[in-house]
Amino acid sequence: MPALPSPAPDAHLIEIFSSIQGEGPWVGVRQIFIRFGGCNWACSYCDTGVEALEYCKVEKDPGSGKFKDVANPVSLSFVAELVASWKVVHPRAYHSISLTGGEPLIHEHVLLEWLPKLREFLPIYLETNGTLPETLKKFIPHLDFIAMDIKLSTVTGMPTPWDDHRRFLELAAHSRCCVKVVVGRATSEDELIRAASMVRTVAPETVLVLQPLSAKGKVTIPADKLLRMQELAAGIHGDVRVIPQNHHILKLL
Repeated sequence: MPALPSPAPDAHLIEIFSSIQGEGPWVGVRQIFIRFGGCNWACSYCDTGVEALEYCKVEKDPGSGKFKDVANPVSLSFVAELVASWKVVHPRAYHSISLTGGEPLIHEHVLLEWLPKLREFLPIYLETNGTLPETLKKFIPHLDFIAMDIKLSTVTGMPTPWDDHRRFLELAAHSRCCVKVVVGRATSEDELIRAASMVRTVAPETVLVLQPLSAKGKVTIPADKLLRMQELAAGIHGDVRVIPQNHHILKLL
């Protein structure tokens, strides 16, 4: 008698909700956000609690902003049924499912089972810090969009993992991807030149987004400095855009 397939592993999640993508070149599209707990990085500017608690916050109705508690860990069957029901409510509204965090790729054993099923409902959009290339390699066939970061040391307070970022981008470039660089007042020209040069060399068709550091929804960099940053990066790479965090401006989740 053949062995029965083992059930997909459950995941420790922070929240599941429906909202508008607020960052990067796909800003403005409607997504179902699945926020995973845990991260392998510790950026000084991070505005998101990354540890999953006893309960996952799940939006009661898509876009309502009202939540209920669901015990962690959360099952794939629960998430799949939720996504399916939200698609019924708004069948043409959604662009994709955003896997965010924290860092989703640290949940490798979960994603191996979850991605094929979730992709039956909507395209998959991965938001990632771009530091785990060997893990990404396993998921490329299941990802439709990849939004990866380049973590500059002057902003994160940690050394920039340039080699990991390069290997990650070499893989991500086979999907529809963008590169996001959070920039602050202390960001150096040398950092920007190195980031823009890497994107130009590895993925010349990829959008490079400069995301100004913000506090309480307000950009913390003067306009003239932002313009200088864009000029510097655009002198190296062909498609450089300055895009702030719009969900804070719109007061969205």
